[in-house]
Amino acid sequence: MLTDPKTIDWQHLGFEYMQTPYRFEAHWRDGAWEPGQLTKDPNMTMNESSPILHYGQGAFEGMKAYRAKDGRILLFRPDQNAQRLQHSADRLLMPEYPTDDFLNAVKLVVAANADYVPPYGTGATLYIRPLLIGVGENIGVHPAPEYVLRIFAMPVGPYFKGGLTPTSFLVVDYDRAAHNGTGQSKVGGNYAASLLAGQEAHTHHFSDAIYLDPVHHRYIEEVGSANFLAFTKDGKTLKTPKSPSILPSITKYSSLYLAEHVLGMKTEETRISIDELDEFGEAAACGTAAVISPIAGIQYGDHYHVFYDEKKVGPITHKLYDLLTGIQFGDVDGPAGWVQEVPLT
Repeated sequence: MLTDPKTIDWQHLGFEYMQTPYRFEAHWRDGAWEPGQLTKDPNMTMNESSPILHYGQGAFEGMKAYRAKDGRILLFRPDQNAQRLQHSADRLLMPEYPTDDFLNAVKLVVAANADYVPPYGTGATLYIRPLLIGVGENIGVHPAPEYVLRIFAMPVGPYFKGGLTPTSFLVVDYDRAAHNGTGQSKVGGNYAASLLAGQEAHTHHFSDAIYLDPVHHRYIEEVGSANFLAFTKDGKTLKTPKSPSILPSITKYSSLYLAEHVLGMKTEETRISIDELDEFGEAAACGTAAVISPIAGIQYGDHYHVFYDEKKVGPITHKLYDLLTGIQFGDVDGPAGWVQEVPLT
């Protein structure tokens, strides 16, 4: 059911689906993409044998639109989302959607749903979900005959309850993805495999699961559906895990750049052992949905490691969060090309 934007409590939004008036849809048939268009129908119809339903041939993206203080609507590095979706498409033998067409489609959806972009100062954003799936008549294990790109959007609040409030995570025994699998692609199967681990973490009152590497079960990979950031106790170095099965987070690479070039820190992509947590004074989960969410502590077996404080955000995490969100909302000048304005006329 369509929600009237006048009734939305912008200050208390969760991270949940909300139907908005318009979404974009384009079809790939006979070897080429057809011109896409906006549609008001939130439902999709496909053949029962479509490969997305049986074999998971589908990929998606997550991105946001931000309301600036002067009323402008901004996108943060949307070209990176276009490129990552292309990478995911290549991994699943799906046709790439061209970058310029992707950017135009995203801006079209945001402009059409401009009334649903939360007001500046509420902390809420318009979450945008591009979705690329294989459809059509196909029962064998091979690529689909047709594909659909759909882009829809909805206003959301923080992904982790409490927003910029430290929360705790549980190390689980499950593997998120194999090193030579689809871990570096944003595909549905990775997330389906994470449901049980996430439920286990929530059952024990943790925000989400932490996955270790699938080979040694020793090195940190991802924090639920987010990447992991760790700050050394001397405040001079930011480290993040390096692995062939980690999704390349746009927020992570933006954070690494800002930490090095603005905050003057040393940055490293390297293996981080679960046994080396004492080296770090602060830690955070990062991603489009999570933004930069401080980690209070990590439960590993019988040991619970506390970082800066279970109740307070560490100063480096806070500084990096303020810098990143300042750029996203247009309050701070970022590197050239990082922010794109959505035309509203």
